Amino acid sequence: MSLNPKFVAGLEATIAQLKADRVYKTLNYLDSPQSAHVRMEGRGEVLILSSNNYLGLCDEPSVMEAGIAGIRKYGAGTGSVRFICGTFTVHRELEQALARFVGTDASMTYVSAWNANEGLTATVVEEGDFVVSDALNHASIIDSIRLAKSITKCTTAVYKHGDLDDLVEKLKANKAAKRRLVWTDGVFSMEGSIAKLPQLLQIARDHDAVLIVDDSHATGVLGATGRGTAEHFGVLGEVDVITSTLGKAVGGAAGGFVAGPAALCDMLTQRSRPQLFSNALPPTVAASALAAVQFIEAHPERVTALHENARFFRGALVEAGLKPLDGDTPIVPIIVGETADAIRMSQMLLDEGIFVTGFGFPVVPQGTARLRCQVSAAHTRTDLEFAVRAIRSVADRVGIGR
Repeated sequence: MSLNPKFVAGLEATIAQLKADRVYKTLNYLDSPQSAHVRMEGRGEVLILSSNNYLGLCDEPSVMEAGIAGIRKYGAGTGSVRFICGTFTVHRELEQALARFVGTDASMTYVSAWNANEGLTATVVEEGDFVVSDALNHASIIDSIRLAKSITKCTTAVYKHGDLDDLVEKLKANKAAKRRLVWTDGVFSMEGSIAKLPQLLQIARDHDAVLIVDDSHATGVLGATGRGTAEHFGVLGEVDVITSTLGKAVGGAAGGFVAGPAALCDMLTQRSRPQLFSNALPPTVAASALAAVQFIEAHPERVTALHENARFFRGALVEAGLKPLDGDTPIVPIIVGETADAIRMSQMLLDEGIFVTGFGFPVVPQGTARLRCQVSAAHTRTDLEFAVRAIRSVADRVGIGR
């Protein structure tokens, strides 16, 4: 039996157009643990400035050993969904630790943060509810709201990024809704900017709304001890619902979670489709993530080192005549302007032994193409100084002005 030729031809034509538009993605294969420096196939040693490994825990010995111990104790996988026979004791331990860490009563883990977001909205929203989302929220939030709308016929809207007046207007226009839910990222991944959480909390209280914060780029990152956006603003324990990931600062493996009231997590156990119809988080990942949480709690100096590295790197870029966006996070976008320049600079930097990704339109607005640098606590000052010199040199060769 042969493949459908029209189907294959259609895929090939789309791929050809992606290449012609210079937005085709290629994969770089690493041959060592994720760290500040890695071995990249065909490249040798490369300095990584594109990883979510914010605290350097991907190759932290205690985290790795916990994963190895987990697989020895629990086996390779759960072989089942949670409500049948896929819930292991390590899942409970991890969920208790995550709830304690982010300041909520309970948490529920998923195989990815995408699944956590997807499973949340459609589970808790009903017909007659209103859901409003920041314009720059992550794609998983956008899709979760679209899914909830298609299932429940709830009303949805998008408010202009960070525009609290626009948010208030949309909440007022839907004051007759049965319930109102406000979705925001804690840290916006393309900008490195932080949500105005205290103001959002006040707006939610004023309009009897539920505030949901995706803290994927903030958990383990923001706050004096890495507890996220709420700790950063001194409002730990005041956010209604927090979603986040285990695939970035918290060990960097995989998985996500929803944290909030115990009743919410119980409802997710009862009705959340990604929870009901997907295998549970692999026990080795749960064990390594638990060890990562415990490591962060025991070593706040690692979070401090991350903050210091981010400040140093951003300041050094400015001194070098480059234009990073202002911010307080380890996401440091350098505005280049044209998409072709950002992609070219990314390729040139890889030739210099530095891996940093260039983003352009339509991922970011036209004329705001950028190199998105991501700093880790694992970087040394020597690493960061080398990166700044290389970026400045490449910018000069491309013709990006001082």
